Amino acid sequence: MKHLKMSLAGSALLALGACSDAGIGDAFFDEAGGYLDDGSFGNATMNNTLVQNGTINYVIDLNERFAAAVPTTVNFEFNSSTLDGAARAAVRQQAHFMAQFPEVRFRVYGHTDLVGSDAANKRLGKRRAEAVVAELARNGISRSRLEALVSYGEQRPLIVTEERERRNRRTVTEVSGFVSKSALVMDSRYAEIIHREYISSATAPSDLVDFGQSLIEE
Repeated sequence: MKHLKMSLAGSALLALGACSDAGIGDAFFDEAGGYLDDGSFGNATMNNTLVQNGTINYVIDLNERFAAAVPTTVNFEFNSSTLDGAARAAVRQQAHFMAQFPEVRFRVYGHTDLVGSDAANKRLGKRRAEAVVAELARNGISRSRLEALVSYGEQRPLIVTEERERRNRRTVTEVSGFVSKSALVMDSRYAEIIHREYISSATAPSDLVDFGQSLIEE
């Protein structure tokens, strides 16, 4: 009987050694589930920690995501602050993103081309920023979260030319901060944002048509 037990024990060790050679048995000595980690398993927790202690500026991070997700620039006709169809479509996308983050404030900067006086262009840039804010409000975003207070006028052209240039006649929308006075999204408020993102990422896209919105657009 003693020899049988030793034989079984030896067989078990050999089997475990074979598994170890295959890279499978190693998990026997590791933390449960550890072999599933491809190197990024702890990134989400680490990112949360860095945001909470201020190591990562969440405003900068969210602004980068905003710029990657939606068109942040709206262009205008010469000497005009009227939104055309393409501009309204871009603002709708901006509003959809903003609606997912009710804690966040946004600022709209107005720009012009180099045609005309600096004073006139600053006023025009301001009107363009105000037009975008008004359109965002019509799409359900509270004006308390929106600012159109700064106009660069003609001071920051994308294309340096004295001629009319549509790409310079624009507004740019950016994340500016949070609704509260705190510079950070802390504790449960940050958890609410993460929870919404998880729910959104797990929701399958729908093929249903919003007939009400279709009628409005037509």
